[in-house]
Amino acid sequence: MIQAAAKTENTQSALISVNRILMAAALVILFFYFVVYVVYAANLIQFPFDYDQGEGFELVDTILFSQGKWPYLDTNVYPFYSSNYPPLFHVIAAPFVWFFGPAYWYGRLLGFLGTLVTAWAIGYAVYRDGQHKLVAILSGLAFLASNTVYHIGPLFRQHMSMVMFEMLAVLMLAHANEIVDKQKRRRAFIAGIVFIIAAGYTKQLAYATAIAALAFLFIRNPRRGIISALILALVGGAIFVGINVATNGQWWLQTVAANVNDFYPDQTMGLFRLWFGLHGFLLIPAVLYVIYEFYFDRLSIYSLWFVAATANSILSGKWGAGDSYFATAIAAMCVLSGLFAARTLTGQWHFAPNYLTRFLINPFRRFAPLLMSAGFVIIPLLYIGYGRAVLHMPTTGAVFEPLSQILGIEANARNGFYDSAGRIAGGYADIGHLTTQADIDGGNAIVDLVKSTDKPVLSEEAAFNLLAGKEVITNPTQLLNLANNESYDGSALIAMIENQEFGLIVLRAQFYPPAILRAIGDAYSHEEEVAMNGFNYIILRPK
Repeated sequence: MIQAAAKTENTQSALISVNRILMAAALVILFFYFVVYVVYAANLIQFPFDYDQGEGFELVDTILFSQGKWPYLDTNVYPFYSSNYPPLFHVIAAPFVWFFGPAYWYGRLLGFLGTLVTAWAIGYAVYRDGQHKLVAILSGLAFLASNTVYHIGPLFRQHMSMVMFEMLAVLMLAHANEIVDKQKRRRAFIAGIVFIIAAGYTKQLAYATAIAALAFLFIRNPRRGIISALILALVGGAIFVGINVATNGQWWLQTVAANVNDFYPDQTMGLFRLWFGLHGFLLIPAVLYVIYEFYFDRLSIYSLWFVAATANSILSGKWGAGDSYFATAIAAMCVLSGLFAARTLTGQWHFAPNYLTRFLINPFRRFAPLLMSAGFVIIPLLYIGYGRAVLHMPTTGAVFEPLSQILGIEANARNGFYDSAGRIAGGYADIGHLTTQADIDGGNAIVDLVKSTDKPVLSEEAAFNLLAGKEVITNPTQLLNLANNESYDGSALIAMIENQEFGLIVLRAQFYPPAILRAIGDAYSHEEEVAMNGFNYIILRPK
């Protein structure tokens, strides 16, 4: 009897030791990706040109807000410019323009910091409900390790700020109903609603989080759910109507009507396959946790959020969309997989008595010690497997080159970079790699060309005009959005092109509407190309 007890104790001690070794290995792997992320962010923050297509127009929006102007303008009137994004991210960045002028670094810094806040909130949510510090840390690091988050986190884009506000909203509302103190409970509800509104006015996709949050509040307390929905509708609606009135209807046209883009099912299917291929090790426990809550426990806001965000990711098939549309679902996945891991390691699984418990759980209760022992090994292996699936790193440099040789990794992206996600965006964007001095030199060469003419310059990216001290004219992707929805005339811009009023035209992805491209082809000739960041920028001059 004593020998059996000693043997059991030795086995348990060995399992704990194995678990600690494997958990430490998982922590090292995911922390390594955090280091790569910091290196990438530091590199992009110093890059003075568009890295991802359209970043420059986010900067233009910020500049306009810093001047007290709306960016929702009539695209048929010179300079034919308008934004198709909500204002909050640009409003937050606007004060930087007052002190530092037009620059990319502060928008990229805000995006990067937003992902850190999101990672912290994920870790806090997991620790608060799971009571396992190391799993909480791994959950936050897993978010930052995702190829998708890595790609877009340090860009001058508003998407990751939206995810930050979404995560903070669900964090505040998750246990708001259980707060006994009325004042604290009211503050939690108000904070949650404010964060939802902030997310929606950062990017339109946040509506899925609003639906999930309101559904959760209604399930837990119908009266509070209805009141919260009314407050959200009244405040959010008042802001919407106010902006629309202030912009003479351009807010509706530019941010709502123009965003009804073509949908490509194959693109959605490809991105879902990629999403699962990269995140499957954590997606499976996240889905299992949702099933557990649905059948054996109370549904949490995190499960509803995950389901809503995953369903909303179908919109990744729209023209102009991409893997970024999965970022919210990835955040929810990291919370749920973390809770699954924490419950497994701490033995906190509880099954409410029902017909499923009797038929599916009770017969296996005698195997509970064995399953828990297996969990000590399986849980860290899931994080290690996830780390292998999302592998991305430079393959050059004093540290990364020898490491890549040890791992047997060869670069599959620009500038000696390996990315297991491949070239996701399909041609018009190529992100994830580090920029080089050659890329900066190419951008400066284009700026010099823009400076060489006294006439206005039509550039598909805003940085060249901004750095040359010239006015930014139009936003090509927004013109294309409007044209695809038959909401764009274009005659005034076409007339300027036909009259050769632009001293220079700079093209890259050629995202102008077809009529604009035809006019350019008729009035301008292709004189040279300048390479920057993996793309050849086409320089055209009047014929």
